[in-house]
Amino acid sequence: MNTWDVAKKWQEMCNKGENLDCINELYADNVTSNEMPGMPGEKITGKQEVWNKNKEWLDNVTEFHSSSISEPVVAGNYFTTKMDFDVTFKDRGRQQMEELAVFEVKDGKIVSEQFLYSME
Repeated sequence: MNTWDVAKKWQEMCNKGENLDCINELYADNVTSNEMPGMPGEKITGKQEVWNKNKEWLDNVTEFHSSSISEPVVAGNYFTTKMDFDVTFKDRGRQQMEELAVFEVKDGKIVSEQFLYSME
């Protein structure tokens, strides 16, 4: 798969709530994941660690009120999307979240992801 194929498949799977399956299928074994500085899981490496981080996040959600993922924008081996969520968490209540996600693709697999969002 080329970068566009990976980006569309990532968006499709995430929109269906297949986030963990998406990691299993589209992520490289040595993927790196970067959150904003100072956030839990600020930088982790490895598909299983990224899967675990996502599972922990999903397990903390009590309700998805709404969510959206924009159409991917592709440039070379990179793609980006804008994500909006309105969710209620077990440990911190309801939050509206807006973030950009930037991914790098090599050999048909996501090798890095970076999440950018306000720290207010």
